[in-house]
Amino acid sequence: MANLITKTTELAMTVTLSYVRKGDVAVDATCGGGYDTAALARAVGPEGRVYAFDIQKKALIMTESRLRSHGISNVRLIRESFVSMSSHIAENSAAAVVFNLGYLPGGDHSITTTAETTAEGLEAALRTIRPGGIVTVVMYDGHEAGAEEKKMVLEWAEALDQSRYHAAYVSMINQEKNPPEILWITKKGRE
Repeated sequence: MANLITKTTELAMTVTLSYVRKGDVAVDATCGGGYDTAALARAVGPEGRVYAFDIQKKALIMTESRLRSHGISNVRLIRESFVSMSSHIAENSAAAVVFNLGYLPGGDHSITTTAETTAEGLEAALRTIRPGGIVTVVMYDGHEAGAEEKKMVLEWAEALDQSRYHAAYVSMINQEKNPPEILWITKKGRE
């Protein structure tokens, strides 16, 4: 087994996939290069469905290419912001919603997720996940918008109603150069 603590995004996905079963609905709120989309699509299997959002055409093209090369066809690619999630997916239906905040690696670094839209997207994600489901947020604060966004996300998570949600936060506290950090939120209740 790989040392997951050294690979933040793999750690985030490993925990996320423990909440996902064959036939489930899952959401990649920021599909980027398609890595998370493909992992979710394999986990839900051909009988499941993944909704993958991104505002950048380049991200959707990269994701579509990755999915095609792996023979994955159970994904709906949506060129919209994750704030529109609720208009595409029924409330209380998704096993998992994944956010990988920041900018598209290899893309235009001036196009980033922002605190304002991320707050809206996280609220949509909480409506979208089913009881027992999970929202995973990988945060990068190595750029100005990222630091502001992470601060907002953590303050938002701290204020969540503890009778309805559990939230856990992981920071690589002894690493330099702003490594990614993870927030997980689960919705209480039975499926």
